[in-house]
Formats: sequence, structure tokens, C-alpha cells
Amino acid sequence: MQVLKFGGSSVANAENIGKVAVIVSKAIQKDATILVVSALGGVTDQLIEIGIKAATGNESYKEQIQLLEHKHLETVRALLHIQNQSATLSWVKQQLNELERVCDGIFLLGELSARIKDRLVSYGELLSSYIITAKLAEMNLQPVWTDSRQLILTNEQYGNATVQLEKTYANIDSFLARHPAQLYVAPGFIASNDKKYTTTLGRGGSDYSGAIFAAATNASTLEIWTDVTGMMTADPRLVQNPKPIEAISYQEAMELSHFGAKIIYPPTIQPVMKKNIPVWVKNTFEPDAAGTVIQQHAVTNNDIVRGISSINKIALLSLEGSGMIGIPGFSKRLFEVLAMRNINVILITQSSSEYSICVAINEADASLAQQSIDAFFAYEIENGKVNPVSVETNLSIIAVVGEQMKSHPGISGKMFGGLGRNGINVRAIAQGSSEKNISAVIAAADVKKAINVLHEDFFETTYKQLNVFIAGAGNVGGKLLSQLHQQMQYLKEHMRLQIQVVGIANSKKSILDDAGIDLTNWKYLLDQAPEADIHSFVASIIEKNLRNSVFVDVTANDTVASVYGSLLSKSIAVVACNKIACSASYANYKKLKSLARTFNTQFLFETNVGAGLPVIGTLNDLLRSGDKINKIQAVLSGTLNFVFNQYDGTIPFAQVVKQAQEEGYTEPDPRLDLGGTDVMRKIMILAREAGEPMEMDQITNEAFLPASCFEGSVADFYAEMEKQEAHFKQLYDAAQAKNAKLKFVAVYDKGIAKVGLQHIPADSDFYHLYGKDNLVLFYTERYPEQPLVIKGAGAGAEVTASGVFADIIRVA
Repeated sequence: MQVLKFGGSSVANAENIGKVAVIVSKAIQKDATILVVSALGGVTDQLIEIGIKAATGNESYKEQIQLLEHKHLETVRALLHIQNQSATLSWVKQQLNELERVCDGIFLLGELSARIKDRLVSYGELLSSYIITAKLAEMNLQPVWTDSRQLILTNEQYGNATVQLEKTYANIDSFLARHPAQLYVAPGFIASNDKKYTTTLGRGGSDYSGAIFAAATNASTLEIWTDVTGMMTADPRLVQNPKPIEAISYQEAMELSHFGAKIIYPPTIQPVMKKNIPVWVKNTFEPDAAGTVIQQHAVTNNDIVRGISSINKIALLSLEGSGMIGIPGFSKRLFEVLAMRNINVILITQSSSEYSICVAINEADASLAQQSIDAFFAYEIENGKVNPVSVETNLSIIAVVGEQMKSHPGISGKMFGGLGRNGINVRAIAQGSSEKNISAVIAAADVKKAINVLHEDFFETTYKQLNVFIAGAGNVGGKLLSQLHQQMQYLKEHMRLQIQVVGIANSKKSILDDAGIDLTNWKYLLDQAPEADIHSFVASIIEKNLRNSVFVDVTANDTVASVYGSLLSKSIAVVACNKIACSASYANYKKLKSLARTFNTQFLFETNVGAGLPVIGTLNDLLRSGDKINKIQAVLSGTLNFVFNQYDGTIPFAQVVKQAQEEGYTEPDPRLDLGGTDVMRKIMILAREAGEPMEMDQITNEAFLPASCFEGSVADFYAEMEKQEAHFKQLYDAAQAKNAKLKFVAVYDKGIAKVGLQHIPADSDFYHLYGKDNLVLFYTERYPEQPLVIKGAGAGAEVTASGVFADIIRVA
């Protein structure tokens, strides 16, 4: 004997029932078969809605019954040849007339009791099973239809009845003996009690019906046919790349189904596990696909974790107080009062000090639970032994399940480390002694993010995904997007890293796409996007709550720099080309660094100094390895180095600066470069990274620009430089007279910093510094005489973008 159960999606309409009939016709060639079916798709919900409307005096229930009748009659007409329809149409019509009389009674009484509700919803399975039997009879498969209410006996707990298994097994055995056949058809979900009243086995109970028939007949197999190809490592509605599970143990399947995996109804496992009957989860619409087998011992593979699941709409109850410590019976009393109110406890955790007990329950039961517990412990609360129970709502439980976890240390650490890196706060934790399940209570808003983080950590062997949001789509931003697009395939193949740009913003507009923005067409998409400022862009980033999120600032805007704190506090990494944040007040700089540490994320700004050169990274490596910075000497402005390398007095100084701006070496306002402000920022950032709490006003700036150059607009600046050409020629001639070159040098020495134009002799490290190159000399305890030297291009959109790109990779 074998048992096949088909769910609502499998019998949703005539076309699908035709597929079921083909599967059944093949199955009975192998072995005698019991076919258990659910109601037509959506019918159970319709019946509940009809009952509610009738009970509340809404006469539109009659119209809905007519729609239900039409649906079933049309299904019969579509399934059966016209000469075979009459008897089935008559039976369906008779059942629907009976249904209408029940609803009329509900309407008159204005009441929908649990007992009547069970009778009402039973019509769905009765109708579908009878119609399917008619189709199988037409195919000459000679099915025997039976009403499950005559066989499955339960208690009187309507809506979720407990089956009296021994009596039920005897009933089924007796029925089969009296009616020998190769094919039986039975409605799932429905049963009856000793009083012959209809009961139901809970939503999803058709699976349980199938398991009962399988256990009663010692079936060779139970097949659960649905609309997915077996069980998956996570809910495919939440995770993009869930993996199919080929085999899973009974215990693992129970854990996953209990914690929200809806492929199989939780009670289903118990009857078949006792009889060691394998359960196959198969896809009606891909019948040749392998599916998942649930059995005593799953075939061991490399997956230590078998699956990840979740339950939503959870409330957390906390009972705590010093009067609980060392006093036996508090836990018993708490669970006793919950049991008295029929409130199911999903998760339990207790502190080792016995000061508090936390339990997770369904959110719908939270108010009743709170009132009941406070009333039950009224004496202890009044005398200060315990506090009134506290209730937290809008929570969910995520569960990591796998039998192999018990023999592999570090699974909990990996789980909570991944959650922590993504800013997901854990409110409570539970792990059974069998170590098959690690559960955590988290905010409901974090469920999708959490499941994706854990699925990536435990199952994603191909790549890790980084979700990148970029503010700034100008010269550097454009180059960065081009580099990202160019390297995406390389990163996937060689680093198992998928960088997905999901947001781009400029000063006026922004685009967002969770699936990734088309980087071949981003300019057009951004141009067509609605207007949005940086604050709405950041709000969207936080609201999306995507895993492994990185915010990249390639602007020079102070408003953009002001949002870093709100992002870091949500565990969103920040990569900044913009120097404003790190060169603002020392207190702000320290706050951002502290937020990154506190919220377990990264704040990276390598391109603040030296564009793509590894200046800050090298400085930090020296400090982390125990070295000490004594002095830093540097040419830190690629712009100024380019300008003074190009200027020889034959071409106006203003024209050389204009060339530098046109080639993308300057800040948007070149006065930041030529006035020394940009270099001051850079040497201050290096001093701060070296441990010096330095502010801008502590840096001496020996400026070479006349004060008049700082007045007015950028256009006025260029006009004034032309007037001051003699001043610039004099600076050049003075250096030439000493056989020296002009370089704008920054120095940090024992807590003191200064910047200024210097005459560089031929024997200096700075003398042979050409083009837009930067040069940094680190004098340390380990490099006291011969400094550690970093040299290379220190300006330009391409190299700056590559430095930002490198920081993005570091985040991953």
C-alpha cells in the first residue's frame, strides 16, 4: 500500500486535477493506493469567509455560495465527458444546498461556533474528493470513495482535534478489509468525534490525514504532492537562491515545519516516524523531479545545517524578579497558567541566575497571557517579589536546523556573528540539548535580512553578495560604476563575491532597485528617476534593510557626510572618498569610528589621503603591528604637485591650474587645493589615525596664494590669479635661483603639523616627484633613519575610483 496526498494548489482547477489523475494512474500500477486530497484551491478560505458573513448578518454570504457552486459545477463540466456528468453534478448540487441550509442557520443565530465552523469547512474536501473520484472512475481506475469522518476518530477539540490513533487505525483496517480495491479516495483534513460531529485536524491537516492512512496500513511510502519541488533550505519567497534538500531526517523535518516551513504540516511526521515510513515531498507540476525524502536517517552530505526557517507574529513574555531566585515552582506556575488558557509556548529561555524567564507565544495570545499571568502572580507582584509580566510584540523567531550541528563546534558563533555584523539584534536564544535547532527571537522587520544572511553563511558556496548604494554620480562616481561593471564577472569567478549596485544618487535624483541596477544604462535610469535628496535616499537604504549593505560617498558634500552616523548605527558600512567627515571636529571623527566599532561594521576612507595609494592602510598596519609614528613628511596634493611640475613661468599660472581642473585633479573649488585646505585635511587625518587628537586650527598653513584670490566666485578666483601672475613668477624664480623645485609639503612631527610651499633641493626624496604623484614618508620606531616610502598617483578620477573600489572589497 502507498498513500498519495495532493494539496490545494494541486487540485486548484480542472486542468490541475487532470495532472493529478495522470500521476495516480501511474502510481496504482506499482501498488495499491490511497489518495488523500485537499479542497479546491482557495475554497477553505472562502467557506470561512461565508461563515463569518452569515454570523455577522451580512446577506452577501448567499452570493458567495453561488460563486462556490459555480466553481465546483464548472470543474465537473471541464473534467468529465458530458455523458458522465449528471450523477456528479447532482451530488455536488445536493451538498451545496446542504451547505446553504447550514449558513442560513448561522445567519439566523448570529453565531459561528467552533463545532459549526468545522462542519462548514468540511464541505471543501468532501466536494473535491468526490469530483476527483468521478474523474478517476471515468478513466476506468475503479476508485472507492470513502468519507474520512467515518474512519478518523478524534476528541472534541474543534478546529485542531487530537486523533484517537488506535481506534482510527482499527477503523481504517476494517474498512479496507470490507472493500478490497486497488485505489481508494478520501478527503483530507476532516474527521469526527465520538458524538459523530465533524471535526478538523487544523489548517494543513490533509498532510496529517495522509500520514494517518499511511501509518494505519503500514504503507511502503507516503507522498506529499504540492507545487514546489521538495523542501528547500529556506523560504524561496525570502531567499533568491534556496537549495533543494534531497534527504532530511524525521527530526529535522519536524523542527523545520514547527518553525514555519510550510511544505509539510508539523503533526504529519509523528505517525510515519513511529512506523518508519519514508515521506516524499513531490511537485505535481514537475512529477519527474526527485523531490525530498524524509526518513529515519538522512544521507549525510556537506551541509552541517539542513535548513533555515522562521515564525512570524511572535510575542515575548518576560517574568522576572529577585523573589524567583532559588524558589522552586515559579516556572511550573507560569506554564500552568498558560496551559489553562490554551496558550501554546513556542520557545523558552531562562537566565542561569533564575532572575527571569522568557517565553515566546503567538502574538494573538499576548493580551490574554499578560492578564492571566499578572492575575496569577498578583500576590508576588503586590509584595515586590516579581515584576508585572513585560510583553514585547512585532517579533519573529528564526531557527537554524540540522542534526550534524551537534558534532561541529562554532555553528552558534557563525550564526550570531553573521546576525551581529548586519545589525540584527537578538532578543532571546534557545538551543535544545540535542543541538538540532538553534533559535533566536528578533524584530519582525529583520526576518528577511536575517534569513538571507544565514543562508549566505551556511549554504551559499558560490558567492557572497554585497549590496552597494552610491552617492555621487559625477567624475569619480562614473569611473567607479564603470570599474564595478567591468570587474563583476571577475569578482564572482575569482573571489566568490557578487557586488550588486542597488542604489545611485546625485544631488537631485536617486534610483533604487533591490535586484541590481543595470550598469550599462545607469545614466539614463538616473536621469529618468524622480527627484530625491540625500536624506530620502538614506531613509530608503535603512528601510530596505538589505544584508551586507555598503554606502559609498564619492561626493565632496557636507550634507552627505552628515548622514554617516545614521547609517553606521544601523550596521551599514560606509566607504568615504569625501574628506569632510574625517576632517571635521575631532569629536565627530571619533564618534564615527566608535559607531563603526559599536555596531560591528566598517568605516573606511582610504581615498581621503593619496587617492588610490595605500597610505591610511599602511599607517594602520604599522600601528596594529606595534610600531609608533614619529614623523610624517608628505606631498599630499596631486593637484599642487601637477601645477608646480607644469608651471615654468612661460604659461600663466592660472592657465596651468585650469588645466589641472579640466583633467579632474582638483576639488570642485580649486581654492581648497591651492589654498592648502585640502592638504591640511589630509595631514590632520593621518595625525588622527596615528593617535593625535588634532583639530584644523592647530595646523600651521604657510599659504602662497594672495588673500585676494579667496574673494568672490571660482571665476573671480581665476581672474585674480591672472592679475597676480607676477607673484607666482617670483615664487618660481626664487626656487630656480637655489636650483630647487617648488613643492607643497605637509609635515607632522611629534604632535605638531604644518603645511606650506618649500624649496626642495636635488638631494630630497621630493625632488624627483613628477606629474600628479604623491609621496609619503613614514618615520617610525622601526624606520627611524630610512623612512617607509609610499609613492604614486595621488589624484585623478580613475585612481580615486580604484581606491574606493578597493575599500568596497575590504568591506566584503
